[in-house]
This record gives sequence, structure tokens and C-alpha cells, in this order.
Amino acid sequence: MSISITNTKLFGVLLLLSISHGLFSQTKKHFKSKYDRDDLELTPAAPDYANMRYWIAHPETQDAADQVPGKGELKEYQETAEVDVFFIYPTIYTKKQKKEHPWFANVNDEKLNKDIATSTIKYQSTVFNASAKVYAPLYRQAHIGVYYAENLPLKVEALEFAYRDVKRAFEYYLENWNNGRPIIIASHSQGTDHAVKLLRDFFENRPLMDKLVAAYIIGMPVSKGTFSDIPICERESDTGCWLTWNTYARDYYPPNHDFWYGDALSVNPLSWSTDTTLVSWGANKGGILKNYRKIWTGLTDAQNVDGMLWINKPKFFGSFLINWKRYHVVDYNLFYMNIRENVEQRVAGYLEEHRED
Repeated sequence: MSISITNTKLFGVLLLLSISHGLFSQTKKHFKSKYDRDDLELTPAAPDYANMRYWIAHPETQDAADQVPGKGELKEYQETAEVDVFFIYPTIYTKKQKKEHPWFANVNDEKLNKDIATSTIKYQSTVFNASAKVYAPLYRQAHIGVYYAENLPLKVEALEFAYRDVKRAFEYYLENWNNGRPIIIASHSQGTDHAVKLLRDFFENRPLMDKLVAAYIIGMPVSKGTFSDIPICERESDTGCWLTWNTYARDYYPPNHDFWYGDALSVNPLSWSTDTTLVSWGANKGGILKNYRKIWTGLTDAQNVDGMLWINKPKFFGSFLINWKRYHVVDYNLFYMNIRENVEQRVAGYLEEHRED
């Protein structure tokens, strides 16, 4: 069957937004697997964080976190940055479970690592490279299936196992590269599950809290009671705080909304406020889609509603073909330039405030 040039372009639009593979379901969809909790013992080799190959992004290596979108308008400044970002990527181990290690990704899987680099590292972590040195460890992430599994112990234990890698990586980073520098914690989806634990273990009610510029923990419901001593960011210049959002189509409520979002908080990335004011398209300074050289201004509006971030359908060529209810995979991309600018603002404010320390 032949496809015309026009239809090829339109078909491409269907894939246009699919650049991050992190997934999370708030449905009761069943995940069918021949592997069970006993198979959690089947694990790939642990990463050695003293070996640079186990850092998918690092300021001392040339990697996908060094890139910037557009046609030369933007630059990365990691070499001179006074702040670090520790970035925890979302679930990329989403395809067929490997029988050798069904529930955990192999950090030596070159194909998977390439997928991580060309998706989440390129399209998400780079939002920070104008203001911070980007550190992102490879870790034995849990397979997407743990989020669909009805076996709660399996889910809890699998995520805890994955977190232990993230924790070890962060400890190695602190001991060898941080040197007392301010830190941004950033994450998406599964990465946010781990980031929440990291903030509790290393920052909350601990001396390191004074080094926290902000935590961009995106793509998972985060409730107001998650932290006892780390406030949510209420204004665009707040520091020592956390912010999150989960993007949905306007007027859509996911199944089990009250369970997932009844107590969740949301920060609007177009206003950096938790209020429910609708912020129009004109405030969107630019998002990025599949074409990394194109920055789309006015891509979408945004409004905090009942713990979620509602948007109207994004505006780009062929967007009429998109009928998504959940925009999870582009939580960062839709607001790329606003986030990039906000990171610069929070970093500048933090450095000014702590200049005499």
C-alpha cells in the first residue's frame, strides 16, 4: 500500500509528541505478565557509579544533556554553572520483559540506554543546562508493568529496589562532585517516585536542605502532606521548595481521580502559581515537539484544576489529529522555555540570597 506525501506528514504528526516513554496509569487496567513477585530476585548487574559509563548525563562527558533545541538561539552553560541538577529519568523499560531480569532494566543494555539518551535526556534534562551542570545516573528502573500490577508488594518492592540505585548514585555524587554546591532535584514519572524519597532521605530536616535551590518533581501526583519541612513553590522566584504538575486535556477527569488527585497539589508552569487562574497561550514562551530545531511559541495554555493541570489542545500543524486526554509524556515539552527561564530565575535568586554565606 502506498502512502502519499501529505498522508505521510499527517501520519508523522501522530508520533510528533511521542518523545518520552515514561508512562503511568491511574486506571484499573490489568497488566498481564507470566512473572510474579518471586521473579524480583532476577536482577541485572548493579551499576558502579565510579565508572562514568553509568552516568547517562555528566558535565565531564559529551552527552545528550549538552544539546539545546532551536536553531542557535539557546546555549548551554554547564562549564560555568554554579549549581548542579540531579536528574532522575522516567520509565523507559516499557517493552517486552526480559526473562533474565523481567522487572528491572539492565544498565548495560546499549539500545535501552540510547533510548534514554534520545528521549528523556534530550527533551527533558536539557531544560536545566543553561543554569546547572547536569548529572543523571543510569539505574535499574522498574518495568512499566509494576504500575499496572495489582500485586502491591511487587510494586512497592520493585520501586524500592530501583530507588536504591538512585540513592547510591546520589551519595557518590555528593562525595565526589558536589563540593558544597547548590542542588536542583529534577525528575519525571517513575523518576519522581524516587525523587520524593531522595528529598526525604537527604534534604528534609537535614543540613543539605540549605543547598536545595528547588525540586522539579513532575509527572506524578504529589500531595500536600508529602513533606513536613519542604514547602511547595508558590511564586516564580521561591527557592528551597518543590513544584509539580500533571497535564490533562481540559474537562477530563481520569478514573479514580479522587484517589490520585484528591489531595494533590499543582503548580502552573505558565504562572508558577498554585492558584486556579487560567493562563492563556500568550504566556507560553515555547515548547518543543519531535523536531528539536523548532521551538513552538504559544503552544498551549494551562490551568490548575482539582490537583491536575488542564490544557486546551496544543496549537501546531496537524494538531487536529491529536485527541489525547492525558499529556503525561510531554509534561516538560509543552512548557520547555518557561521552565528553562524559571530555572534561571530561581538559580539567580538562590545565589543572590546565599552570596554572603
